[in-house]
Amino acid sequence: MNTQLPDEFIYRKIYVIRDQKVMLDSDLAELYQVDTKRLNEQVKRNTDRFPEDFMFQLTENEWTNLKSQFATSSVHGGRRTLPYVFTEHGVLMLSSVLSSKRAIAVNIQIMRVYTKLKEMIQSSRELQERMDLLEDRLFDQDTKISRVFQYVQEMNEEAEVPRTRVGYK
Repeated sequence: MNTQLPDEFIYRKIYVIRDQKVMLDSDLAELYQVDTKRLNEQVKRNTDRFPEDFMFQLTENEWTNLKSQFATSSVHGGRRTLPYVFTEHGVLMLSSVLSSKRAIAVNIQIMRVYTKLKEMIQSSRELQERMDLLEDRLFDQDTKISRVFQYVQEMNEEAEVPRTRVGYK
């Protein structure tokens, strides 16, 4: 069974809500090829495995804001209840309650995508730190060059002091 999905497909299903990277229950159900209702039933049967930092239900405001980001809101728009979202740990825990081969394979791929995402974020932070350091160095160089120009200008001003004229009037 080929369950390999393009990483980009999974990246597009990761959102940042409450400063956490999360995935919607409906997106996960689509990836696992199960109904969203069935996925949530399994979660409700195992609530002790899904504390608040693994999974939470969106507020009406969060859901409205998230729907406005979708290119086609009808994909997620026909719900009767507010969706649940799963953090990285929640997605990992899903593999213990959804035991199909597809769910396990997709979970492994999702975990790899989360890892790549973390590496990209860390790399981005390191790059930003390097840029900040370079900017500081350039600022120091600019300051030194400005001082040199200031000294040269002061020397020119001193040289322009009127001299007394010698000779005929």
